[in-house]
Amino acid sequence: MSRTTPPRPLDVEALFPELAAYRGTTTRLHPRPGRPEVTVSSVGGPLLWPAGEPWPVCTEPHSHAHGRRPADIHRQRQILTAAWLRDPDTGPTDEERRLLEELGRRHHAHDAAAADPLPLIGLAQLYRKDIPDLPAGPDGCDLLQVFWCPFDAHGPSGHGMLLDLRWRRSEEITDVQTSPPRPRVVGFEGYVPEPCVLHPEQVATYPFAGLLPKDLCARIDAWEERLEEEAEQWADEDAAAVVGYQYDLSIPPGWRVGGFASWHATDPSPMDCPACAAPMHLLLTIDSSEWDGGSGSWKPLEEQGLPTHRFARPTQVTVGRGGELNVFTCPQEPCHLHRWSIQ
Repeated sequence: MSRTTPPRPLDVEALFPELAAYRGTTTRLHPRPGRPEVTVSSVGGPLLWPAGEPWPVCTEPHSHAHGRRPADIHRQRQILTAAWLRDPDTGPTDEERRLLEELGRRHHAHDAAAADPLPLIGLAQLYRKDIPDLPAGPDGCDLLQVFWCPFDAHGPSGHGMLLDLRWRRSEEITDVQTSPPRPRVVGFEGYVPEPCVLHPEQVATYPFAGLLPKDLCARIDAWEERLEEEAEQWADEDAAAVVGYQYDLSIPPGWRVGGFASWHATDPSPMDCPACAAPMHLLLTIDSSEWDGGSGSWKPLEEQGLPTHRFARPTQVTVGRGGELNVFTCPQEPCHLHRWSIQ
């Protein structure tokens, strides 16, 4: 079933005609639980990886012997989902609670040395044939595959993530790896995605307000302040429906490809290519949820009647404390190293 973004609550270009010059597009991926095939775009699904090619690994030395087993994480989620569908008021049975507690335990892989290569988790694969806003890869590559390490133990601070992007030509792969290596334990369950099929939808988008010309940004801020002042005179339930540029009119939430990055958690930061200094473009946004619990104006029309708390996190991926990861690429040379920002 396709997913359709509702019309925006207001025509933002009618309010601010200058925005027409900055309009862009982004492809909302709309991941939903399913059983994706290796030949389609997916999150957490099987990857089109050559059988004879080594699986990507993390080679940065760090402890990875203590954590949760991926199979336990998947099973725990299955039990919780089944309990919610059965009766959202009573929740899991006593026996299920006992099992959930057991599955939630951390384990120790005694023979896992810090210097041993650690298999990365295959997070997603995206085909250009499926995703309108996915740019061409280097040398005509049509398939982007995204991996990450399941431990926050990288970089100078020793608490950063490790992301690995691979481009390839899908038509060159005939013998597919069917049993890729997996990490025995993971440091954070938010790194373990649930298999999801995608329902790509291209929508209009506009830049983060702080990156617009100062006079236009100031007018948008003043408009939002007036709305907030008016909302203070309304009943509480009406105040929750106040429309804002950032959360309702410009940048969609959720997993998406292309468009503009949000800088709602930090000030905008220049994202220039470390190799050639070209201003980088947003390639991919990995989000912890598909829509928020506020106005929910981005919730697809097909899912308007579904509870937000159950259906807003189909991938079960969590970035940081529940934010989003924006991945940037060089528009001049896609083979240059990517950069990212957590918001």
